[in-house]
Amino acid sequence: MEYYFAPMEGVTGALYRQAHHQFFQGMDAYYMPFLTPTRDRVFTPRDLRETAPEHNRGFRAVPQLLTRDAGDFCWAANALFDMGYDEVNLNLGCPSGTVVAKGKGAGMLADPVALDAFLDRSFSQVKGPVSVKTRLGLESPEEFGPLLEVFARYPISLLIVHPRVRSDFYRQPVRREAFARTIKEYTGPLCYNGGLNSVQDCAALSREFPTVTRLMLGRGLLRNPALIRQAKGGAAPEPGELRAFHDQLYHSYLEAFHSVRNTVYHMKELWSYMGSLFQGSEKLLKQIRKAQDASAYESATEQIFRTLPLAVPQ
Repeated sequence: MEYYFAPMEGVTGALYRQAHHQFFQGMDAYYMPFLTPTRDRVFTPRDLRETAPEHNRGFRAVPQLLTRDAGDFCWAANALFDMGYDEVNLNLGCPSGTVVAKGKGAGMLADPVALDAFLDRSFSQVKGPVSVKTRLGLESPEEFGPLLEVFARYPISLLIVHPRVRSDFYRQPVRREAFARTIKEYTGPLCYNGGLNSVQDCAALSREFPTVTRLMLGRGLLRNPALIRQAKGGAAPEPGELRAFHDQLYHSYLEAFHSVRNTVYHMKELWSYMGSLFQGSEKLLKQIRKAQDASAYESATEQIFRTLPLAVPQ
């Protein structure tokens, strides 16, 4: 089984990927949060920080692009291939209202004819492998049949299916029956993404779909950064390595952002997931949510690591 880290905007940037790889190895690929190519066809300084090969050294990283313009996609994809990346991913899954309103992300699923034209131009001009991360449609899983017919016309290196429609956003349940139909109807390489929050979830999905050998996880990995290590037969997370992982990330953010406020904001997002690893953490997590400066934040996290036992995930 191969395991991939899902791209999560504002969370799994280069600094997070570096820290995660340092302490919790075993990830087969990290998919980057999306880049949006600009009309002037230059990468922004932020884009360059994320995609610079030296910021993704030692692990496999896959850039993701969000655009409805095939010309912009081809320019950015080829620029990324020139940097040395071996795959570029197309985002057809982002459910954000502002993204969909512009016909990007999941918004592209509304018009299979336009999507077909986009893919036809893209696959005729890109230099390397292109994978696609998609939802089932906008409102109904029945929309996915015509979309699969479009996907089947192109040499997509990996079709990553998040079996929800756009209107589901990230609510449960995941539409497993639609994914089952996908396995029967689509003959290209497939990856499952959605609702995998534990080792048991991964094992159950493998039993349900034994031919699927690629899984993508997001929120479950933010909660338990050692989840893939466990899924591959390794150890559960230990308090000391979680503390070291946290400290590495915290100080990396402080150095990069030059702002305590921005750093604490980013760490609050991490704790909204990772906090459930610690028994009885509700009171201290509330203190983290209220923290406005380094002193308040560091005091609360120190107490979590020093006083609370782990709820060892299985």
